[in-house]
Amino acid sequence: MLDRLDTAFWLTAAGIVLLLAASAFFSGAETALTAASRSRLKAAADRGNRAAALALDLTTDSERLIGALLLGNNLVNILAASLATRLLTRIFGDGGVAIATLVMTLLVLIFAEVTPKTYAITNPEKAAMRVAPLVAVMVVVLSPAVAAVRWLVNRMLRLIGVRADPKSPILAVREEILGAIELGHAEGAMEKDDRDRLLGALELSDRTVEEVMRHRSEIEMIDADAPPEEIIDQILASSHTRLPVYRDERENIVGIVNAKDVLRALYKTYRARGAEFDMNDFDILAVARPPYFVPETTPLDDQMREFLRQHTHFALVIDEYGTLQGLVTLEDILEEIVGEITDEHDRREEGPEPDGAGGWIVPGAMSVRELNRELGWHLPEDVATTVAGLVMHETRTIPEEGQMFAFHGFRFEILEREGNRIRRIRIRPIEPEDEGARPGAPSTGCAS
Repeated sequence: MLDRLDTAFWLTAAGIVLLLAASAFFSGAETALTAASRSRLKAAADRGNRAAALALDLTTDSERLIGALLLGNNLVNILAASLATRLLTRIFGDGGVAIATLVMTLLVLIFAEVTPKTYAITNPEKAAMRVAPLVAVMVVVLSPAVAAVRWLVNRMLRLIGVRADPKSPILAVREEILGAIELGHAEGAMEKDDRDRLLGALELSDRTVEEVMRHRSEIEMIDADAPPEEIIDQILASSHTRLPVYRDERENIVGIVNAKDVLRALYKTYRARGAEFDMNDFDILAVARPPYFVPETTPLDDQMREFLRQHTHFALVIDEYGTLQGLVTLEDILEEIVGEITDEHDRREEGPEPDGAGGWIVPGAMSVRELNRELGWHLPEDVATTVAGLVMHETRTIPEEGQMFAFHGFRFEILEREGNRIRRIRIRPIEPEDEGARPGAPSTGCAS
């Protein structure tokens, strides 16, 4: 056996060691570059760290990066295994195949997989910056082979009806941020209010004006044909600075009046006429601004940018037929991020109140999303905007006072109804031992 330990033996053994080192590099680089935080790399790159900028650039095209690293890793692993098999077969004969398999499995597992990946996952950003220069060279060198492999893989996937989505990395970043926020709150690293603000900002593009607008039935309006004194009294009594002005019917909005504009106009007229000033000469339409209409399907982030661009805070919402549906303000959109904004003139908005028995008394007009945020529930937000709308959607009817329903893990009891509008609802989470109603149907025990 000693006569077989010649120069070729030692050169082959040295080659195997080098190949294992290369395998360790590829494994560690893959873990470091995929586990590194892009935000931290971006911050380091902004401070002038070239290695961080290079690592950030590499992770932009993750498919190309992983393809190059996997290709290099498989090449060196297969070559190392082949050399070890040849080397040990030369020494032990046919039994060398089994020995080579066992030895190379242990060596690759310990030195080329577990050890480098453990180090990389412990210090991902630091490791990513260290390996980035060499990995960048490898990506360029192996890019033709990687491109060919990607082309072949995409064709194979298409045969089974799967198409690669080039936008998926972009979408994955957003999902990663949302998941990190939820995880941080679940682990106690983030307060509920902070989580709500961050999620509110991220979700603006997914929500529309229709979800946050004030319904037309709740809009305070001014009749352009009303006596001037009555109009002024209404403006002074209102808690709102801006009010729509209509003529003949509430659907016919002819302008938007600002209380400051009214005050300026009245003061200017009084200064000009003095004792001859007559309130009845005041024309509300003379100070009204043109109404601004927006579709109810406008995303909130688009509408917020449009408010800022036009230097206005107030818009009337219409549906596809041009019918007035409600109004939305810049404050309504900002409240989706920072929560309720109030001042000394705002009336207190109704919210959920505990009933003392484990349930909550909820206004029917309260939005499902707001209820979920306030109480930490998970009622569906995509089927209806308000709690009353959710009940009617699930029951397929306008329930009577006293009726009770159970769905989505909660019991809903109709406490107050006015006409066709559900005013108040008692909601209580259903405990496992509760005997409730069949989901979506009235329970057998309706309250009177």
